[in-house]
Amino acid sequence: MEYVGSTLTNLIHQTAFFNMTWGNVVMIAVALFFLYLAIRHEFEPLLLVPIAFGMLLVNIYPDIMLHADKASNGVGGLLYYFYKLDELAILPSLIFMGVGAMTDFGPLIANPKSFLLGAAAQFGIFAAYFMALIFGALGWANFNDQAAAAIAIIGGADGPTSIFLASKLGQTALLGPIAVAAYSYMSLVPIIQPPVMKLLTTEKERKIKMEQLRPVSKLEKILFPIVVTIVVCLILPTTAPLVGMLMLGNLFRESGVVRQLQETASNAMMYIVVILLGTSVGATTSAEAFLNKETICIVVLGLVAFVFGTAAGVLFGKLMCVATKGKVNPLIGSAGVSAVPMAARVSQKVGAEADPTNFLLMHAMGPNVAGVVGTAVAAGTFMAIFGVF
Repeated sequence: MEYVGSTLTNLIHQTAFFNMTWGNVVMIAVALFFLYLAIRHEFEPLLLVPIAFGMLLVNIYPDIMLHADKASNGVGGLLYYFYKLDELAILPSLIFMGVGAMTDFGPLIANPKSFLLGAAAQFGIFAAYFMALIFGALGWANFNDQAAAAIAIIGGADGPTSIFLASKLGQTALLGPIAVAAYSYMSLVPIIQPPVMKLLTTEKERKIKMEQLRPVSKLEKILFPIVVTIVVCLILPTTAPLVGMLMLGNLFRESGVVRQLQETASNAMMYIVVILLGTSVGATTSAEAFLNKETICIVVLGLVAFVFGTAAGVLFGKLMCVATKGKVNPLIGSAGVSAVPMAARVSQKVGAEADPTNFLLMHAMGPNVAGVVGTAVAAGTFMAIFGVF
């Protein structure tokens, strides 16, 4: 009986209940809330479901992220190995290849001025960078220059770039909060952006109908990824892992001779990478790593960056509207934050609310895909500033 009793006692003490803290309970509640948003309201479910489930797993069984060096048998936890692919910037680069394979750059090629709107929306990144430095100087959080840069890139509303830059700048301790904040704000684009867009535009501006975009030839679509890769990577070689993979995926799509590669990159590979990246990002949010003042500051700064980026894009759109004598609807500027294609859909939705016959989606896709390139360039700029390759 003594053996049975001790065995039962050991089994009971091996359950998660005896090792769980109140912080773990809070994070489990957050994970369940994310799952609710993803499943009930369909807020970026492809991202939020794996992220939330990774968050759930690590707060029930922390050893699922156990570092191999700390394991008694030298074998780390399952999601630790997924996470190493994030740290090595492999998964973010593969995500960019998949995005390129799925994206039509035609609207951007047809209206090159969209690059200006995509660039304007990156203002939020640099605004958040200086605010993060101020937070660090005031002692509100332990942020140095490189941490501030890694946090600021959230303003590009681009999760893979946020992970890529945080890894390259050695900010792995902040990678979890940064990635979760970036993906959360990407999911909340339909909620965050419309109030800012409506505040900064008049109803008359929202009703502006834009001329139909010119047709783009196949040759232009083939040359575009090649030319962009050469120009951008010659100026900022550090952007090659992101911009290069984005343009390679797009060349798969537009060349028409590697249909199997395009289909693999945009479907099977993309979904596998999303599963690995999402669960590993979620698994970085253990209570010990997530529930602190730095995380709160990151969430606040991410929101500031996102709002400032949206506002900057809309305001630059207003400037273009004046310069073109009313031919540009300022709403398309908000799509420059690069959350493809959701931000473009939000521009369309807000425009349609003002005039149901207004069709802005294709016009907004130009700044939207320009924002993807712009965010990668911003990340490359930070890496060049800090001498990171």
